[in-house]
Amino acid sequence: MKNFVAGAIGGACCVAVGHPFDLVKVRMQTLSASSGPPPFTGTFDCLLKTARAEGIRGVYRGVTAPLVAVTPIFAVNFWGYEMGQQFVRYFDKESDKNKPLTLTQLIIAGSLSSLPTTLITAPSERIKCVMQVQANLDKSAATANRSMMSFAKEIYKESGIRGIFKGTGATLLRDAPGCAVYFGSYEFFKKELCRLQSVDPSELSPGISLTAGGLAGMFMWSVVLPIDVLKSRFQTSPEGMYKGMGDVYRHLIREEGYGALYKGFGPAMIRGFIANAGAFLGVEITRRAWDDFFR
Repeated sequence: MKNFVAGAIGGACCVAVGHPFDLVKVRMQTLSASSGPPPFTGTFDCLLKTARAEGIRGVYRGVTAPLVAVTPIFAVNFWGYEMGQQFVRYFDKESDKNKPLTLTQLIIAGSLSSLPTTLITAPSERIKCVMQVQANLDKSAATANRSMMSFAKEIYKESGIRGIFKGTGATLLRDAPGCAVYFGSYEFFKKELCRLQSVDPSELSPGISLTAGGLAGMFMWSVVLPIDVLKSRFQTSPEGMYKGMGDVYRHLIREEGYGALYKGFGPAMIRGFIANAGAFLGVEITRRAWDDFFR
């Protein structure tokens, strides 16, 4: 229960500080070469132009979907990480149950944590991406003021439940290795920073949590960004345009080259550090508060 609650609070922190850069990432990823010269020269140009044209609501456009979903996603993800560790211990009959898991075992546990979260992540990402990309295509006030629920209803009306869950396989393909790197790198950096500062891991400072969490986010996105680009294209494409992720990949490489797989790299790295630094700080503070309260 502790990790479930800590993950929920960490998720809320992640969205609050990272969403503007996520919006920029999605808008840059979904710009097609066939649509003419890009309207943005880079990460901060996109962010500034969005803020000028749409205000603070534009910068946080589509935030409802991830905020509603990311809280349970992170809750289930951190709970899943805990269950993954128990799963790994169960099959490691020779290991001392009181001994910390190895980094390899933690990476496996991290990958397993992606399984229960995909059912929440996939529809949330689908709706969020459609909301964010629609603003690129239609600048009207009516579009700017549409809610997450109205987009969800429209998608459901057009494609049914399959439309809502479009890209589920792509989301799992991204998140399984992503969670492995995410949790594995966090545990690695946390351990190394504690060792360098001669700090007991049970007495983490906010600085260690922020640094380890931020680096974990950057490492994760550097690994999964090409899959995320393909997922964003697939989830925002008209129904029937692509047969699957392989088809998206072939079209993208043929039309835009391999560099397109790293579209949005800048905002992904910035968001990866800031959002996940906030997420892990929220998680560690909540864990400590939980232990103090139930001591």
